Amino acid sequence: MPKSDHRIRVTKMLIRRAFTEILRNKPIQSISVKELCETAGINRGTFYSHYTDIYDLMKKMEEEMLEDFQQALQPLLEVHEEDMTPVKITAGIFQCLKENADICTVTLGPFGDKEFAARLIRIGRDNYVESYQRFFKGATPRQLEYYYAFVSAGCIGMLERWLAEGMHTSAEEMADMAEKIMMYGIGFLRGEKAKEEVKEDYPV
Repeated sequence: MPKSDHRIRVTKMLIRRAFTEILRNKPIQSISVKELCETAGINRGTFYSHYTDIYDLMKKMEEEMLEDFQQALQPLLEVHEEDMTPVKITAGIFQCLKENADICTVTLGPFGDKEFAARLIRIGRDNYVESYQRFFKGATPRQLEYYYAFVSAGCIGMLERWLAEGMHTSAEEMADMAEKIMMYGIGFLRGEKAKEEVKEDYPV
């Protein structure tokens, strides 16, 4: 990687880190470029060489994460039915969230962009519901819609807990836990016997 490219990446990382740090404590409309630059340890000219203002910074950060999120979801549409492994797919999603932990933290925080969080859920819905139609062949479209509404809210709760714990649990373990909760419900807490009973009632 050329030195100039490396310098740009480091600069953007410093700006992003400073921005998310400040955003934890105050709304975006209260953040000035001067404050951001002082926190990041850069001058205003450097900031303006990459972004037009604070809102442009937020927009570009969110666009980058949305692109990563969509890439993590892509296997849902590409995987062959016989190779469908929800845990692997969900692990990719949790890994994407882990790599964007800073923006996830502020998005879910008191000064976060709630519309951005809603966009993530909508993108997940469009991909997951199509995948569920192949995975749960006997379910109606309405049932799948309600199922996604239920599990997406639960996954947001898991993500908040994961963030609060410092994301020490691996993305793979989080995905496995999320899938078991989604597939077996309370049977996840009752052990393998309950899981097998659920499998008999709702074969996949």
